[in-house]
Amino acid sequence: MTSPKEIPAMFWKWIRRNPVNALGLFIIIALFAIAVFSRQIMPYDPYGMDFEPYLRPSAEHLLGTDNLGRDIFSQLIWGTRVSLVVGITAATIVVALGFAIGIVAGYKGGFTENAVMGLTDLFILIPGLPLMILIASYLGPSVYNVIFVIVLLWWCGTARTVHSRVLQVKSMSFIESTKMMGFRESYILRKHVLSNVKEIFVARWVLAIASAMMAEAGLAFLGLGDPFQISWGGMITNAFNKGGFTLNLWWWYIVPGLMISITTGAFFLLASRRRADPRSWED
Repeated sequence: MTSPKEIPAMFWKWIRRNPVNALGLFIIIALFAIAVFSRQIMPYDPYGMDFEPYLRPSAEHLLGTDNLGRDIFSQLIWGTRVSLVVGITAATIVVALGFAIGIVAGYKGGFTENAVMGLTDLFILIPGLPLMILIASYLGPSVYNVIFVIVLLWWCGTARTVHSRVLQVKSMSFIESTKMMGFRESYILRKHVLSNVKEIFVARWVLAIASAMMAEAGLAFLGLGDPFQISWGGMITNAFNKGGFTLNLWWWYIVPGLMISITTGAFFLLASRRRADPRSWED
């Protein structure tokens, strides 16, 4: 068993062996720190209309002010929390739902498998972006509605991946041997099936976070996000609608766009090649 004193050395070894994953992990840790301590980092109230509008970047306002006189840098810091919450919440529900559906369909087989995977294929065939825009427009602008739309349309990819893996595990001889020995299905699912598909969870979850954040930014840019919550996508929308593009106030919309790109890129780096799994430290 690993002692606490050995963890730093093992972690450093993992960093040297997985520099790409480590870079993504460090960026994500920094973003989480910004989100958690956003109130302490922000120089001003992100919702406070306390300054002149359209001020250019300066030492007092690092990214200037928007059309209402709000500090853009403070909005950028606060938007980290909203964007991460949407991404992580939606991704967690998407992956958990997809896992449950994929495992049940793959293990049960028969009518259950045909019905569930038929529904999955139907959702895959439906054009995602137009339906996402339609549903978000009907439900109205809200963070919760954005999460609901992402979950509704994106669970099918995880379900199909897990279903394929469960079919592989189910066909192995030790599963049949376990059934013949009289073990319950709940035991087989927990002990053998889940243990052989759980490695998919982390990879799908990490990638789903990045995709959900991109979807939230896209919906916010189309005006379908929550107007009362500041997010990076919402900042770009505000710049587009309130003169940021026409007045060439590039710092207003390029910096939030860079934050979206850096964050999603960090999650993809974390999921690339070998995942950030502590078990790999001892390889």
